[in-house]
Amino acid sequence: MSGMDDTEALAGIGTFARRVGLTPSALRFYDDCGILRPAHVDGATGYRYYAPDQEPRAVLVRRLREAGLPLVDASVVLDGDPEEARAVLAAHARRTRDTAAAAQAAIDGLLRDLSGDGERAAARVGGAELAGAVRQVAPSVARDAVRAEFPVLGCVLVELTDQEVRLVATDRYRLAVRALRPDDITSAPRDLLVDADTMKEIASWAVRLPEVVIEVDDRGARVHGGGEQRSLPAVDGTFPDYRIVLDDLPAVRHRLIVDRDALRAVLADHEGGPVILRTDERHRLVVSRGTTEAEVPAIDTRPPVRIAFAPEVLLPAVEASVGPDVLLEISSTTRPVVVRSADQGGFTTLVMPVLG
Repeated sequence: MSGMDDTEALAGIGTFARRVGLTPSALRFYDDCGILRPAHVDGATGYRYYAPDQEPRAVLVRRLREAGLPLVDASVVLDGDPEEARAVLAAHARRTRDTAAAAQAAIDGLLRDLSGDGERAAARVGGAELAGAVRQVAPSVARDAVRAEFPVLGCVLVELTDQEVRLVATDRYRLAVRALRPDDITSAPRDLLVDADTMKEIASWAVRLPEVVIEVDDRGARVHGGGEQRSLPAVDGTFPDYRIVLDDLPAVRHRLIVDRDALRAVLADHEGGPVILRTDERHRLVVSRGTTEAEVPAIDTRPPVRIAFAPEVLLPAVEASVGPDVLLEISSTTRPVVVRSADQGGFTTLVMPVLG
């Protein structure tokens, strides 16, 4: 682009997102992945702009994602030859049919087996949404010896701000943050520590409700919905300042977009020891552990990288992600790695690598 006038025919990310039926967060994710780059990025503001001739590709990306196609396969449809694209789509259709049939069989089996005082903060969210958030952060809660030594790490931090509800958990090796956008919120920022087991019980109860209200005041905290109420007993202690960790993250040097189910299977089905992820000049991702190696479908958007993780730390982060893909943002082999997905911009997990 030669000047600011050249951007007049371009659309900002919000306008372009509405035209093609994607969200701005998804467009930012596809830019990071190299799937759909903006036509222009303002050097001063970082704002992204898109050209009209990019709309067909964006609509195709949306349609592929609506079909549940992993980005690894979507890239073949977008940029491969027609024969490769048809083969990828046919294989995905078979997998989708098999998955739907298995789910239907499981459901059929289940059906057969069933014959205010002081300042107040309140936020109304979907019951299933709250339950899902608890499910995502719970794997990062400390266990056993670490929990015994640092009881606050066995808790979930619940924060009510003037705009969102955040659930945070960490065991010092992982950090999970899930932000919820309430349907309604009473502005009086409050936070409390709640035992992780209590939060899981709340999640099991809330998941069947259309909506619940989280309420915190000087009398304590509670969740109510469907004519019932559950207490949220607060735990005394000071939770680590997770914002320092997030603010201190260095620039990303490597991005790996990985088929989530394939990576999860490899992490869960190998011998002991650290798991090593490495890419090569051909952009293949090889996952090895001990004497076992497996090639996993992936897109590598940066130079080759080699990094190791404790599988019991990485696996829960991968399982807690949403959608068919998982994105690993790597700054170095010794700093926290960000694990996220296109399908849920409000959830972030940080995982510490290990020497391997």
